[in-house]
Order: sequence, then structure tokens, then C-alpha cells
Amino acid sequence: MKVTVLESIADIDGADWDALAGDAYPFLRHAFLSLAESTGSVTPDAGWTPRHLVLEDGGQLRAVMPLYEKTHSWGEFVFDWAWAQAYERAGFDYYPKLVSAVPFTPAPSPRFLRADPDDSAAAALLIDAAIDLAHDTGCSSFHMLFPSADEVPLLEEAGLLMRKDCQFHWHNRDYGGFDDFLATFTSAKRKKARRDRRKVSEQGIRFRRLKGRDLDNAAWAIVYALIARTFMLRGSLPYFNRAFFEGLSDQLPDNILVVLAEIDARAVAAAVFFESDKALYGRYWGSEGHFDALHFETCYYQGIEYCIETGKQLFEPGTQGEHKIARGFSPVTTRSAHWLARPEFSHAIERYLDAEGRHIDRYIEAVDAHTPYKAGDDT
Repeated sequence: MKVTVLESIADIDGADWDALAGDAYPFLRHAFLSLAESTGSVTPDAGWTPRHLVLEDGGQLRAVMPLYEKTHSWGEFVFDWAWAQAYERAGFDYYPKLVSAVPFTPAPSPRFLRADPDDSAAAALLIDAAIDLAHDTGCSSFHMLFPSADEVPLLEEAGLLMRKDCQFHWHNRDYGGFDDFLATFTSAKRKKARRDRRKVSEQGIRFRRLKGRDLDNAAWAIVYALIARTFMLRGSLPYFNRAFFEGLSDQLPDNILVVLAEIDARAVAAAVFFESDKALYGRYWGSEGHFDALHFETCYYQGIEYCIETGKQLFEPGTQGEHKIARGFSPVTTRSAHWLARPEFSHAIERYLDAEGRHIDRYIEAVDAHTPYKAGDDT
């Protein structure tokens, strides 16, 4: 049995990694993670040092784990800034820390990529290896963000602290079309959704869907400029640079979808999605200005319509946003797992997470009562 720490995902053959990652989650593919590193979005200078774990048994690849040493908490979507401040006030360093996640991608998905999906011993070995690495490198902690639901018991059994949060997902109930989907809404909510869509049409906005193979560098320049403008209005730069998206068109052309909003053939907004055969993941949005209801149409309704037309069963539009409820998305529990080297902080955070988890449960129950569906149509 041997665990190796990779300083770059390029140090493992892409076909070997993908044989474990599968194709259900495009952002777990070797090409996605490799582009994130090679284009400069995920590097030590950016605060992300690759520390990917590779478990071999008798020379055979048994499991891998995406892992990074972080010097900040940006791009994680599981907020631990208060923990870092508590460490600082106590005179300790919270950074660096180890984080198992897909950079800038808060979508629940496997973190233990195993040759045998039921190999719980491999998962335990990877957890132990990550904690040992944290000790060896002086990291304050090890965090696993957005693991899949079936990995949660393995993390609990290993003694990691579990944290709850909430996202809003859409599930396909075998709708025959968008009108069939809206037919499950109450009358008032259905009228509001149709009014939203009508407002967009009345502004002269039309939509085009572009797959990765349809997007050359010139097209990405237009899309990226819209995204960058929206990020900068919020005081930051896009997480991924333009070279990353251009590379995805070349290496994962079937897993990229861009919905382009146009007025007289001029792009005014765009939404970037990742997709697999069964799921759609909303990621990035950009606009040249304000257009009434355009964000809802581009990022949500267009995605739902696309899922219905292509038979996808799940649409995850991204984190947060109670406004998604009125558009047909339902609250779901997401989780993260945490190990902290200092027992005094671990005990305090455990108490905090217990109280926070009860709050999340109450929040989900409360917002679930406000879905737009008629009684019996939201199951």
C-alpha cells in the first residue's frame, strides 16, 4: 500500500485519473483540473498548491483525492473566515490549510475517486493520509467540501466534524415541455413565471445555445468580457481566466454549454454551464447592463428548458439565492467535513456546527413551504 502526494495533476496520466473519476461530473475530469492548474487559475501564487493524493495497492491504482494546500478561503463557498479570525485572535495561524474540493465549483460530487465505489477502506486511508499530510506540512486543518451524500457516513465514521448548508436544485419530473413544468405551479406563481419570460421577449432579447465546439476564441472573448464585467462590478476578478474556458472548448467540448442573450445579434448577456448526460450545472453569468428579468431567464428558465428537452434529471444552478425558489428550485442539504489539529478549536467549532445545523434544518423547512408548486406536485 502506497500513498503519493502529487504537486501537479499533470503528474498522473489523464486516462488513469478519469478511469476513477468517471464522466458523471465534468469538473472531476483530469482535463478540467489540469486546465485549472496549467492556465494559472489554480497555482501556489493564487493560493492553491496542488497536493493530490494517489493510493496504490500492489502497484495498481486504487483511489485518488483532489487536494490543495490553501493560503486563503476564497473560491470555496463554505465560509470559515470566522474560524480564521478566531485562530488569529488566539495567536495561531489558520493558514495554510488542506482542502479537498473542486476549485471554484460548489457542486456536490465524489471526493474519493475509487476503482471500486464501495471501497470504504480506500476512503479511510485517504482521510488518514490527508490528516498525516496536514501534520507534516504544518497545516491547521483538513476540509472536504461538497462531498457526495454517500461519502458522508465515511467522513462521520472517521470522526470529522460535519457541517450543513443549503442549496436550491431543480429535478426533472419527466416533463413533456416547459409548459408541463409550469402546469405544476399554482396559478399565481405560473402567471409570474410567464410574465418574467414575456418581459425578456418584449425587450427584443433572443437566445442562442452554444456547445463547447461552437465556441472559438473570438466567441469566448465576447462571453468572457460579459462575465468579467459582472465580476468586477462586485469587486473581484473571475475565478477562471479566459484561457481556461478556451481550453475547455478544446478538451471537453461536450461538457460546456453557453446560453447567449442577444439583441439584434449583439450579445448582451451570457451564462456558462457545465453538463453531463444527466445533469446541468450553472456556473457563471455576465451582462453588459441591467435588463428586466434577464438574469432569471438566462440562468434559470433557459437551463430548465434545456434539461427538459435533453432529458437531464438534475439542474444545480449554483449556491445561495432564495429567489430560485419561485422559479421551481427546491432546497437541499449540502455538507462539508472538517478536521482541526488543535482540540480546543475543534471542540468549540463542533458546538457551533451543532447549533448551525439545527438552524439550517429550520431554514430548509421554512423555505420549502414557499415553493411555487401545487400541493402534491413538488415531490
